[in-house]
Amino acid sequence: MKLRFSTLLALPVLVLSSAAFAAPQPESCVTKQQEIQTQLDYAHQHNNKNQINGLEKALSESKAHCTDAGLKADNAKRVAEKEQKVQEREQELKEAQATGNNEKIAKRQKKLDEAQSELREAQGK
Repeated sequence: MKLRFSTLLALPVLVLSSAAFAAPQPESCVTKQQEIQTQLDYAHQHNNKNQINGLEKALSESKAHCTDAGLKADNAKRVAEKEQKVQEREQELKEAQATGNNEKIAKRQKKLDEAQSELREAQGK
C-alpha cells in the first residue's frame, strides 16, 4: 500500500520534470524573450505576483545580456554535458552486465535510456 501511495505522489513530479526537459531550447534571443513574455502574460492572467516579478527580471536580463552566439554556446554546452552523461551511463551498464545481476542491469539500462532521451531533447530531436 505504501508503495502505491508513494508512486502516486511521485508520478506528477516525473511528468512535470519530463515536460521541462521536453521543451526545446530557444535558438535566438528573440525567441527566448517571446517565450518569457508568453509566460509573463500567463502569470498576469493568474495574478501570480512572485512569478511576475521573476519573469520580469528574466526578461530584462535577457534583453540586456542575451546574444545569439552566447545562446548557441549555452546550448552546445548543454548537449556536451548530456553526451558525457550518456557515456557514463553506458559504462555503468557495461559494469552491471559484467556482474550478471539482472536487477542491476535493468536499473542501469533504464538510467541509460533516460540519459539518451535527455540528450535527444537537448539536441532538439
